[in-house]
Amino acid sequence: MQGDTLQKHARNRVQELPGVILEHPFGAEWDVFKVCGKVFMLLTDITGEPIVIVKADPEDGKALREQHEDITPGYHMNKEHWITLHPGGDLKKRLVDDLVTESYLLVVENLPYAKRPVDPQTFCRSAQ
Repeated sequence: MQGDTLQKHARNRVQELPGVILEHPFGAEWDVFKVCGKVFMLLTDITGEPIVIVKADPEDGKALREQHEDITPGYHMNKEHWITLHPGGDLKKRLVDDLVTESYLLVVENLPYAKRPVDPQTFCRSAQ
């Protein structure tokens, strides 16, 4: 998936997720997506290419990095809990959708029940 397409697709997926806001706390070159004040996705091209940074379960992140050369440890983030998606390789739209959704759900499941915009156990997981 090419860079602009990668970021555009990630943005489109985020628009389908309840309770998401976009902020720019690190400047205009960083799009920071949050749910209930917690970051779950960042977009930037500060590295010279348009990248997507998402939260991932440590085991899943490790497996993804081993399977896809276009997935690396999270740029400027905790390398165990975040991954970076790079353009130009074999990343499929479905995988990008799944990674954005899973990042969102990882954050939501750590929120107090009363603040959760969705039930992380059932949201988007019934078809999987």
